[in-house]
Amino acid sequence: MSLILDVRNLRVELPTPRGMLQAVRGIDLQVNRGEMLCLVGESGCGKSMTSLALMGLLPAKARRSADRLAFCGEDLLTMNERQLNGIRGARMSMIFQEPMTSLNPSFTLGDQLCEALLAHRKTSRAQASERAVYLLERAGVPQASDRLRQYPHQLSGGLRQRVMIAMALMCGPELIIADEPTTALDVTIQAQILRLIRELQQEFGTAVVFITHDLGVVARIADRVSVMYAGQVVESAPVQQLYGQPTHPYTQGLLGCIPVRGKTEPGSRLQAIPGVVPSLIGAVEGCAFYNRCPQARQACLSTPALLPHAGQAAHAVRCVQAHGGDQLRAAA
Repeated sequence: MSLILDVRNLRVELPTPRGMLQAVRGIDLQVNRGEMLCLVGESGCGKSMTSLALMGLLPAKARRSADRLAFCGEDLLTMNERQLNGIRGARMSMIFQEPMTSLNPSFTLGDQLCEALLAHRKTSRAQASERAVYLLERAGVPQASDRLRQYPHQLSGGLRQRVMIAMALMCGPELIIADEPTTALDVTIQAQILRLIRELQQEFGTAVVFITHDLGVVARIADRVSVMYAGQVVESAPVQQLYGQPTHPYTQGLLGCIPVRGKTEPGSRLQAIPGVVPSLIGAVEGCAFYNRCPQARQACLSTPALLPHAGQAAHAVRCVQAHGGDQLRAAA
């Protein structure tokens, strides 16, 4: 497989009245062509900031740095705005969390769908409209040709999200970043959208970075999973391995919060990870999960690295216990 996205030590800092907020703290991500990588974690862990950093859409005062940020071998860090605009929408696309605030209420859906194709490809308006209708139909939008004349407010939330998916595919991108695209939808529509994204991703051979806070969603669509906590990836593995052998206590806690049919008693209290995420303003020393971890030891006060677990290169964990359990037991 060829590497589409290569990210090494990505950091994002945001100025606040109390100091610099370390929103993303040294993330590594690699995504291959045609692969679905799911980025999972609680709200506020830095997932959306990571997606905006990848697309170059961070707030004006945010600071982005990385040892490497490459798309198809091209260095995104050295590109100017004109060069980035030539990639965004054409070769890299994004599906945002809330389509009603992402779609322009003043323009028809046809205008918005065709805009990127007309800007990036030498094509006529008729050809662009034809592709828009085709992708709307593939995205499960009924009466697709009629929708081109409609405005966003005339569609339901589920249909608007399908339009956003079709829009992301207009130029045949090599990479799509989907930032919690099912959060605002009911469970039935959510399942349909997830199935649609996976089917279209496999049909078009597009690489996808799918961002969500729901590990239950991930099992249905992911090839690989990276679990984020407090601005860092704490565990990364192929999806079956992550669910079969969750190693980081945070990953174990997230999986333990998912209700299981036949095991979770009806009406019983849902599980939750106790405690709160630490402040990311200023330097963060040691393991960020220390104050919430049921397995915390003195050695956890040292800053852990993301290392292969048990000699498995595809399964990496940021936990001193995963790599030095014998020493920890001796110290305890």
